[in-house]
Amino acid sequence: MTLPVALHDVSKWYGEVLGINGITVQLTPGVTGLLGPNGAGKSTLLKVTAGLLRPSRGRVEIFGADPWREVEVYRRIGFCHDGDGFYDALTGADFLLASLRIHGFSRQRAEAMTCAALEQVGLADEPRKRIGAYSKGMRQRLKLAHAIAHDPEILLLDEPLAGMDPVGRRRTLDLVARWGAEGKTVAISSHILHEIDALTSNIMMISHGRLLAAGDVHEVRGLLREHPHQIYLECAEPRALAGRLIAVEQVRQVSLDLARRGILIETFDPDAVYDRLAQVAIEDGVSIDLMTSPDDNVQAVFAYLTRSRSEDGG
Repeated sequence: MTLPVALHDVSKWYGEVLGINGITVQLTPGVTGLLGPNGAGKSTLLKVTAGLLRPSRGRVEIFGADPWREVEVYRRIGFCHDGDGFYDALTGADFLLASLRIHGFSRQRAEAMTCAALEQVGLADEPRKRIGAYSKGMRQRLKLAHAIAHDPEILLLDEPLAGMDPVGRRRTLDLVARWGAEGKTVAISSHILHEIDALTSNIMMISHGRLLAAGDVHEVRGLLREHPHQIYLECAEPRALAGRLIAVEQVRQVSLDLARRGILIETFDPDAVYDRLAQVAIEDGVSIDLMTSPDDNVQAVFAYLTRSRSEDGG
């Protein structure tokens, strides 16, 4: 089966400035979060993938085709740009209609597709409002409508949540999750880690133009065996449980938070500790009210990976 997106040792530089360096990665159907600080190379990576920038080295494949050689693949890609290049005198509907007509759709079909796209992003109530009067959040939603209007199989979304209010952000995250569930290949970039963490566990992390990690956030975290894994518990008798856990060989450190009846455990072997916790709960009848891992989220993984790279001199 041909993959929707595959990058092979792709680099892009602007004169002497490096955008991305030696990235090899694949995108499959579903949602992938592209994470990294501002200036990490996220936008460059998405633009190279979309065929808007030619790689300086390496190759990009969209369903096995090179977008610089086979322009038909552009019909299968929807791109939400990080910038803003609208014609403010047009209405949102007119802008989408003109774009679809340029792409070769008949007027009747383009009008139907315009209405459907505006409906999806929540702009259907104001089709005749000029773009110059849009709020920042509305302009972001119009960019999303532009990306999805032709019903592409691949969606590349560059910071689509920027400038949106909380309601708009929630609506957009729900839309992205739905597109992924429908089988589209969606890559969404952000530097707001907790929003991606809540959306998908499938991530790519880049820093200084280099790919730090790719895959399931839990699997990526599991690769970092040199760093202690944290487990947080809340229970009725934290002192007693902490006393039992200190004696467990795989436990490195135990800290108490008596105000919340909490225990923070550090370990290099989380699987063994989870097994031991289950055993203690059964044997001693301990009721654990809450158990989470602060490390099983993208913010912790990114912090560990960037710290590891810094310590290694990379």
